[in-house]
Amino acid sequence: MTADSRPSLLAPFSVRSFRFQWPADLATSWSFEMETLILGWYVLVATDSVLLLTLFAALQYVGTLVAPMFGVAGDRAGARSVLCSMRAFYMVQAAMLTGFIYFDALGPLPVFVIGAMMGIVRPSDIAIRYSLVGETIPSKQLMRAMGVSRTTTDSARVAGALAGASMVATLGMTSAYTAVTALYAVSLLLTLGTARRPRDEATGQESGDLSAKRPSPLRDVVDSFAYVWRTPHLLAAMTLALLVNLCAFPLMGGVLPYVAREVYGAGQAGLGYLAASFAFGALVGSLGLSANRRVIRPGRMMIIYTFGWFGLLLVFAWTDVMAIGIVVLMLAGLCQTLALVPLSVMLMQSSDPGMRSRVLGLRMLAIYGLPMGLLASGPLIEAFGYAATATGYGVFGVIATALIAWRWYAHVWRLDSVANNG
Repeated sequence: MTADSRPSLLAPFSVRSFRFQWPADLATSWSFEMETLILGWYVLVATDSVLLLTLFAALQYVGTLVAPMFGVAGDRAGARSVLCSMRAFYMVQAAMLTGFIYFDALGPLPVFVIGAMMGIVRPSDIAIRYSLVGETIPSKQLMRAMGVSRTTTDSARVAGALAGASMVATLGMTSAYTAVTALYAVSLLLTLGTARRPRDEATGQESGDLSAKRPSPLRDVVDSFAYVWRTPHLLAAMTLALLVNLCAFPLMGGVLPYVAREVYGAGQAGLGYLAASFAFGALVGSLGLSANRRVIRPGRMMIIYTFGWFGLLLVFAWTDVMAIGIVVLMLAGLCQTLALVPLSVMLMQSSDPGMRSRVLGLRMLAIYGLPMGLLASGPLIEAFGYAATATGYGVFGVIATALIAWRWYAHVWRLDSVANNG
């Protein structure tokens, strides 16, 4: 059976490398979500401070500043090699934290230190895994493959959130972190089974490997900035990615433990349900994209669904009934996927193959807006409350999205633009 005759949802699995990568990404994503929920709740309970909670959440994204260098490494050494190194690092860090818990030495300080170390590497994981998909999947299957790949993150946010909450409640943090470490180990072993970048038969080098022609990694980063700056649809996508990380994710993700406890009066289990609901909506969106057989217009989709996402943030800001909040979060998760997956596909399809990892690395740099938004939200929530702060973020997001659509109208909205050749 050929790839074209397979059901669209399963077509990417006709590629052997993807059959290893998908479960490897799934195990990594499960670990990420379990860690985020477990440690976020621990910091809130141990310190009773929303400021320290937002600081800890911001530390998870400190590595966005060096994400372009991971992109350079991906272009030079290949995405597989970089991804294996990163996942070995995750395993070691999780094992260290397990040791602190086992010897009853856990406190806010080691949590913040190890969280900061993980935050240097972790933000680049999704860019490098997408780059590996781009290296190994035929372009005609790329949208389906990206949708299927995204399910690893979204399903983990459902199952990982619930599993993290339930494991700590029933088995304790030692068992929970032992499971996290084991998942990282499984992820590393599976990643070793993925394919290396194809070699150029004429040169004997990996395709896209131009390391001999590059004067320095720093020059590579400068060139990637220049490449995006002079390519309007890429610049529009980067600006939109920065906006949603600055204004949308912080108020629906990073401060969710605060919302669960202070707005809904819920405990750790309630936090798990809220986190899982956002992820469930995102998972539905990922499955829809991977099964879709019609033409996708990435430029238009990322604008339309970003508007929807900010609109739902405004609704969520004033929702004080948990059941309604869960529904709103599901819809917001759906909009998130339908905005950001087409954005990422457009970046991959329209970028020069030799620049792909670096462009995706710059895409991760946009995540730096998330810690900035989180750090600003803490004092604002303490001063004005969650509802007013979320409303301000949502209104700013709607206005800024409209300005992006107006400024780059010819490059992201017109049907004949490169951004809409999905």
